[in-house]
Amino acid sequence: MAHKVSTQLCPWALLAVATALAACGNGSSGAAPQGLSAAATAGQQLFHDVALSASGKQSCSTCHVAKYAFTADPTASGPDQGLPVPLGGPNMDLPGFRNAPSLMYSSFTPPFDGVNLVGGFFRDGRASSLAVQAEQPFITPFEMANADSAAVVALLQKSPASLAAFVSVYGSAVLSDPDTALQDMGLAIAAFETEDPDFHPFTSKYDYWLLGQAQLTAQEQAGLALFNNPVKGNCTACHPSQRQGYSDHALFTDFTYDNIGIPRNWNIPANSASPVSPVDGTPLTYVPAETNVPADAEYAFYDMGLCAPFAPPANDPNPRVSLTTTTTICGQFKVPTLRNIAITAPYFHNGRFSTLQQVVEWYVTRDINNNTGNNPNPVDAGTASGNPYVAVGTFYTAADGTPDQFEYNDLPVDYDANVNIGEIPYTPPTFGGGQAPTLDAQDIENIIAFLCTLTDGYDPANPSAYNVPAQCTAPVTVITPTSATASAASAAVSSK
Repeated sequence: MAHKVSTQLCPWALLAVATALAACGNGSSGAAPQGLSAAATAGQQLFHDVALSASGKQSCSTCHVAKYAFTADPTASGPDQGLPVPLGGPNMDLPGFRNAPSLMYSSFTPPFDGVNLVGGFFRDGRASSLAVQAEQPFITPFEMANADSAAVVALLQKSPASLAAFVSVYGSAVLSDPDTALQDMGLAIAAFETEDPDFHPFTSKYDYWLLGQAQLTAQEQAGLALFNNPVKGNCTACHPSQRQGYSDHALFTDFTYDNIGIPRNWNIPANSASPVSPVDGTPLTYVPAETNVPADAEYAFYDMGLCAPFAPPANDPNPRVSLTTTTTICGQFKVPTLRNIAITAPYFHNGRFSTLQQVVEWYVTRDINNNTGNNPNPVDAGTASGNPYVAVGTFYTAADGTPDQFEYNDLPVDYDANVNIGEIPYTPPTFGGGQAPTLDAQDIENIIAFLCTLTDGYDPANPSAYNVPAQCTAPVTVITPTSATASAASAAVSSK
């Protein structure tokens, strides 16, 4: 699919350069990389300028940190204080609703296809372009919190470096038209995210393995085989390990949407019965009301992705159609890339899991639980056939940590039929007509070992300098490659 030139600036033209950047990491030095256009250079300045927020403390790079593959800092000492969602607003005390996604490789995202439900920007595809997406935080009350485009331009005019960079590209006359000026700011930031190789270096160990310049360990190859195996991990069904046409490289996403029944995250303030700021107790009066939450739903607020609660931006020149009344897609979110997944915790749109271990354990035992309200085959905790990974017997818990009445508890039970139950690894327990978990503990270790090879910054000339993510450094078991492992490796190479 073609990207619009006005907003995407042809990212494919950068691939040959990006592939050659053997020493390039996934961080940003703050200096303009050689070869950036004037628009991208202006976008870089805007991306890092906290003076453009109402608080004077937040910029794009506050929530999209280079060290974490341009997603949020998950640490307790970071600006979000360890929350799974960003803090923003005029006083930096207002929590958002979703885990900040990585911006790496986002410039390859195709426009939203409403027929096939593919592409679009944000986790629900509601923005038509990278530029439109970049505009929204400036005027979102719980992010940079400017009242409108005029307020953004007023701050821009008080920020000398950003103003000079912006005016050098777009002129000063546009400042008298705030809506257009904000659009131009979005275009500049999109140019930066598209042109700067730090956003798409393709320098993972996996990339160099495909080029024959690195060796995957036996365990990493075993993990790749499981990742691709349709009766084991089946990860590649949504996260293809082969190129798909959006790039000359595998992007590890097909940009589709899926509802996989992710558990509710009680650390998101909006999910509580009386939502308040975790910083100062301010009531969260901006939690959106939802027309498609049934009156008898277990909870008041649900983030249901494509169908609710967030509408396409009012300033989008090519707005996505509203999908609020299409309740059959409630709960679907865009499939994210798995590139750099080992450094982008917490995981999923709601940040429910903090490690890859937890994620994969949940994937393969999702429907082995004791949520009696809607599971036709509940299994008691602590029994031989119960969930082996959670002491309470389920990942679907109430706010107090006990088993919730319902599985898939981040979705009204009326929409249970929307949850993907037809693909491996999602299966009911064996006595309910399903199968045993498709991955055992060793398989999970192997898949995680492979996922760790998707971290950018590998230098084939100096492999020992690879900044291996912390969750990838646990002792591993050496696995002798099987014929299936060799086949997976061969398939990956041939696809290149």
